[in-house]
Amino acid sequence: MSDRPISKPSDRPASPTSTPRSARAPAGRSPATAAAPASTRGQGQSGRHRNFVFLLLNDFTLLSFSAAIEPLRIANRMSGQHLYRWSLVSEGGVDVSCSNGSTLRVDGGLGDIGRDDVVMVCGGIGVRANTTPAIKNWLRKVARKGSVIGGLCTGAHTLAAAGLLDNRRATIHWENRDGFLEEFTETDLTKSVFVIDGNRLTAAGGTSSIDLVLTMIADDHGKDLANAVADQLIYTTIRTDRDIQRLSIPTRIGVRHPRLSRVIERMEQSIEEPVSPADLAEEVGMSTRQLERLFRRYLNRSPKRYYMELRLARARNLLMQTDLSVINVALACGFASPSHFSKCYRAQYGTTPYRERGAHGLDDELGAEPGDEDQDRFDDLD
Repeated sequence: MSDRPISKPSDRPASPTSTPRSARAPAGRSPATAAAPASTRGQGQSGRHRNFVFLLLNDFTLLSFSAAIEPLRIANRMSGQHLYRWSLVSEGGVDVSCSNGSTLRVDGGLGDIGRDDVVMVCGGIGVRANTTPAIKNWLRKVARKGSVIGGLCTGAHTLAAAGLLDNRRATIHWENRDGFLEEFTETDLTKSVFVIDGNRLTAAGGTSSIDLVLTMIADDHGKDLANAVADQLIYTTIRTDRDIQRLSIPTRIGVRHPRLSRVIERMEQSIEEPVSPADLAEEVGMSTRQLERLFRRYLNRSPKRYYMELRLARARNLLMQTDLSVINVALACGFASPSHFSKCYRAQYGTTPYRERGAHGLDDELGAEPGDEDQDRFDDLD
């Protein structure tokens, strides 16, 4: 199917059973509109109107997409005005399946858009394979107009691959952070839930799209409307670009111990150049034996084992998300010996990094894979 210009929602007659792409202005006040703050009602008549174009990549994440589009619908409903309109597009104008298997109908292909339109790239799993040359070229064309372009979830990877995040601040889902940092060194990647850098927007995925869009609604039409939309979403706290994605270390590990948290934070910051348990213990003012007892008591593993698991988890992310060679993944995760890396990886995940990458055969630039006799334990975890 050839790409065609994007149709606006009002250009298509909706059948009685079809779902319109933007909310219709009510003939009278709905209960929700009447209950909204007076400052939000009717303000769209002379306010700013925006048109959003959502580019859906194959296997996009439905949650991050719906978390962006629903606040727009609710803003229209609460204001009683067409403040926001939207359309869905894909490469070739074909319907797109998201990562949970559902399929969404789109309005068109990669056609022309208006300079004032906001393009949101909706990414998900397999974003590297789904970022095609045609999509990158279209985004560059849109960028030359000066349009606002955003990336939701892993959509930031697509923007960076098109060169649209060079020398920009951005964010991406924490699970994809390691691969992004290795591949796109020109981007200032943060851990924020969302980032607005000029006409580039990025949201980390999940509910972070709500925070980004509510911030845009507040900028366009005031905080009263944004707060009214948040109330409808049962969203009690609107996060800012200063909020970070992941839970604090004490919350993640279920333990509130200041020294333990500091050691784990230091480990997470020093994956490529691991720090010895003795040095970690000295940094927090305890002996190596005390540190060992602390990890055994609260995490049921030694500091060495916990550290190794962190490094192997980072390695797995890099193998799955980048084209880095196995030897470069090993080096990026603090393994000086490729054979030792493969041995530890197999013990943790039941397969070797070569097979994880999908290689067929036993040879690559590192030499042969370790034999089965190496898979029972990794010596330095306990």
